[in-house]
Amino acid sequence: MTDSTIEALNKKLDRLIEAVARLAPPLVPETDLGGADCFVWQAVPGYLEPVRKVNRVDIGLIRGVDRVRDILVDNTERFASGYAANNVLLWGARGMGKSSLVKAVHAAVNASAKLDLPLKLIEIHREDIDTLPKLMALLKAAPYRFILFCDDLSFDHDDTSYKSLKAALEGGVEGRPANVIFYATSNRRHLLPRDMIDNERSTAINPSEAVEEKVSLSDRFGLWLGFHKCSQDEYLDMIDGYVRYHGLAIDPETLRAEALEWATTRGSRSGRVAWQYTQDLAGRLGKSLQD
Repeated sequence: MTDSTIEALNKKLDRLIEAVARLAPPLVPETDLGGADCFVWQAVPGYLEPVRKVNRVDIGLIRGVDRVRDILVDNTERFASGYAANNVLLWGARGMGKSSLVKAVHAAVNASAKLDLPLKLIEIHREDIDTLPKLMALLKAAPYRFILFCDDLSFDHDDTSYKSLKAALEGGVEGRPANVIFYATSNRRHLLPRDMIDNERSTAINPSEAVEEKVSLSDRFGLWLGFHKCSQDEYLDMIDGYVRYHGLAIDPETLRAEALEWATTRGSRSGRVAWQYTQDLAGRLGKSLQD
């Protein structure tokens, strides 16, 4: 066999090896639970990606929701300390700080220095809800306690993944691991469109049973924390808190007039609108906002 023939065979073998390697499943990265306090669940290939810098605000800047804030802090502290606690559904008006509050409470509880081990926050995307059993199996033997957090959780027509969530929360044979709790935010109290529930009622042989099937998902959450539209005073208080925190120098009367005009042009008042105005103000003043 000539050298040229051997070289040609080697090239073909190299291409064959590369092709076979592409067919093999990717290696699952190692998850170091001690390397961070926040993670994002990557359902494929199935590992926890650490988040080194979390997008969140100080809990003191979240205004107008004092009662639900205190309830969530208390529930989270009890869970982090190893005591009984409930799954939580934060529902209601958009832009009122539901997801911000979850992240802020997590940071506040960890900063309290009362825990032997830090509480971990894991975000799971809405489209990966059906992989919850796989994630819980990964977490149940870990020495840490975990908040599984799903932002903007809701289900559309013909979406049956809510059944996976029901089983993972409370209904499975094995049940939810003792070191795992589930927090979700949604604009809907029952997580399902109203017309979807109504359609089930109208087409079912036993309408009441069909409705019970749909609303039983939200019953898996022991705490329902409602967020409602804020008043004008609460909206201005939010902006005042942001302005002071970030050291933005502006005349109080000018601030009030601009803030009200901003809310009018947006057609709503909320924490999100207040934050957007603050960003605009900081940009006009040539300032950057603190982390």
